[in-house]
Amino acid sequence: MELSKRLNAVASLVTDGYRLADIGTDHAYIPIFLVSTGKIPAAVAMDVNRGPLLRAEENIRAHGLQDKITTRISDGFAALEENEADAAVIAGMGGPLTIRILKEGKDIVRSLKECILQPQSEIEEVRAFLLEEGFFFLREDMVEEDGKYYPMMKVLPPGDGRGAGCERNGKEPDRKEPDRKEPDGRGNGAQGSGVQGWNDTELRYGKFLLEEKNPVLREYLQREIRIRAQILDRLKGRDSADVQRRKTELEKELKIAEKGMDHYAV
Repeated sequence: MELSKRLNAVASLVTDGYRLADIGTDHAYIPIFLVSTGKIPAAVAMDVNRGPLLRAEENIRAHGLQDKITTRISDGFAALEENEADAAVIAGMGGPLTIRILKEGKDIVRSLKECILQPQSEIEEVRAFLLEEGFFFLREDMVEEDGKYYPMMKVLPPGDGRGAGCERNGKEPDRKEPDRKEPDGRGNGAQGSGVQGWNDTELRYGKFLLEEKNPVLREYLQREIRIRAQILDRLKGRDSADVQRRKTELEKELKIAEKGMDHYAV
């Protein structure tokens, strides 16, 4: 099975050998791909709606994976048992829904070794939520597909001391009590301004993406700057209260995007 660029990037963040829970599985493309390629041994494909789950079951049968991928009707993590999975994927949902699923399933989430998240909106709010709740960022990635940009993240849930250092260059983090610092001493969110040490630019665009000078993020930032500069140019000479508020908002967003681009000038 060949995945789209977005789904392939999400799937690539799942650790080899982990049992997967795919939340909102739709067609079950990710678990089918990962199991059929031997990257993971088993998966639970879950969806809140019966229609998508029926399509998932058809796809699973077509690939002869019924003994390795089970399906369940589930609102978020509701139908998943503790320690039944090592990793969870929540991809293609809005940011508020992603946050709700993590909140309502917090007991199950804490039993996981990793969560791979690809929210479709309110990315900044999702990052802030994760940091405030004690999730530890392991990796971030971003891809462009059909003119749309998709950031995603791999995080270690807060929990019982199974924490890890930060994964870099494909290395699996050590399973030990976390000191919440990366190998080179950069914190994953302890001291500093913003939320848990992440500033506004890092929350908006992704701390790891900026530090790694992700090329797709660079394209996105260039677009963000260009669009906002064009809108501000069109608003010149207009002085209503609504326009002034909009200008202030755009100027703030432009400044944050330009700070993001500063990472690529070094």
